[in-house]
Amino acid sequence: MDPVPPAHPLRRTPIQQRSADRLARILDACAELLDETGYENLSTRAVAQRAGVPIGSVYRFFGNKRAMADALAHRNLDRYAEGIAHRLASLPGTHWRPVVDAVLDEYLAMKRSVPGFALVDFGVPAPPPGADGDPHRASDAPNDLVAARLTELFCGHLRLDPAPELRRAVLVAVEATDALVQLAFRAHPSGDPDIVAETRAMMHAYLARVLD
Repeated sequence: MDPVPPAHPLRRTPIQQRSADRLARILDACAELLDETGYENLSTRAVAQRAGVPIGSVYRFFGNKRAMADALAHRNLDRYAEGIAHRLASLPGTHWRPVVDAVLDEYLAMKRSVPGFALVDFGVPAPPPGADGDPHRASDAPNDLVAARLTELFCGHLRLDPAPELRRAVLVAVEATDALVQLAFRAHPSGDPDIVAETRAMMHAYLARVLD
């Protein structure tokens, strides 16, 4: 399985710092409104008003709200990878279990604290039946992107070869962990600790097949 290339949801990549700051405000406003109104009621106009920018500034970057949420998901993934890298920098030795713990702990921290993350973590909600959209877009398979980034981090920190078996195992672990973490947060607003503990045990037991 080859790593999944990142999508490019932006119409225009900001070059000047002022444009980058405006884009950040737009995405921050998008995240806040997701928590307040949900994805279905999100609108580009409301985001522009919350961000304090003209509506034309939103459309300069995004064709619609889905592209905007897609960009927020990619920013979340970048920040997730950065958070993991920061945790790994303080880990002594090269044993893999603390690395797996760092991956889970950073995801839990983002679930608990990042605005909009409950609805748009690393991918945009699927469009309703009959809606326009490309079913093969990378944002519709966010766990492929997550697994590719995690494999890269694992291999860099543990000095491993990114063999197909490892890439496949990481993808399976990401899919299973995603489902279990969703279950944990349905059971408790901060994530049921017992389900989180089971999730951690599952990750250790499964990945031991390829990392031990």
